[in-house]
Amino acid sequence: MCSRCCHSGNVVADPAQHSMNANNAQKLKLDSGKAGAVSALLLRPQRPRACFVFAHGAGAGMTHPFMQAFAEGLLARDIASLRYQFPSMEKASKRPDPPAIAQATVRAAVAEAARVLPGLPLIAGGKSFGGRMTSQAQAAASLQGVRGLAFLGFPLHASGKPSSDRAAHLGDIHIPMLFLQGTRDSLAEVKLIDGVAKGLAPSATLHLVDGADHSFHVLARSGRNDREVLAQILDIFACWAGGI
Repeated sequence: MCSRCCHSGNVVADPAQHSMNANNAQKLKLDSGKAGAVSALLLRPQRPRACFVFAHGAGAGMTHPFMQAFAEGLLARDIASLRYQFPSMEKASKRPDPPAIAQATVRAAVAEAARVLPGLPLIAGGKSFGGRMTSQAQAAASLQGVRGLAFLGFPLHASGKPSSDRAAHLGDIHIPMLFLQGTRDSLAEVKLIDGVAKGLAPSATLHLVDGADHSFHVLARSGRNDREVLAQILDIFACWAGGI
């Protein structure tokens, strides 16, 4: 579990303070290859110190409230973000893209981030499916300019079917990795994701969010709300990014 990163609550994002920039996100188009062009959104603070290139999960696109809130939170922490659609989401298909198409899109997004933000350190990853497709792409052939990978709920296994098989390719990754995982995540049992992270040491950092599910939602009886959890994982991400 992460012990060297900042404690939660050190920096709290104020989305209203950054609403003008957030609402004026630069709209981009990426060429994902055979699957055609897909949309992307770039949020860039005045003095960015890094850029997070991140993809959405299997069931929601880049404009999902969580994706937007995370991008706005990064903006408040002087981290640029480029979030993008997979071709299936661009076409409103209910079936996720095959890995080859998804991974080609990951590469296109990373290349575009390097083009529009030359010289800026890049971190790649995403929410659930988007994070796993990014790690598979990195394991197959290094993503140029990417210094680390960050996973917002790595989908280690299907719900109710605990297994670590989906983590097998992570051993082929040789850059730092950050796993942000809820302790109630039905797609990553705590003992299993903890074992995966320990097996990848020292490359992997695991931060467990107590009481959070796969969407980083917490129950009312936890004494916290989703906004506080979001601030926590943003702080951890920002601290980790600064360390690499």
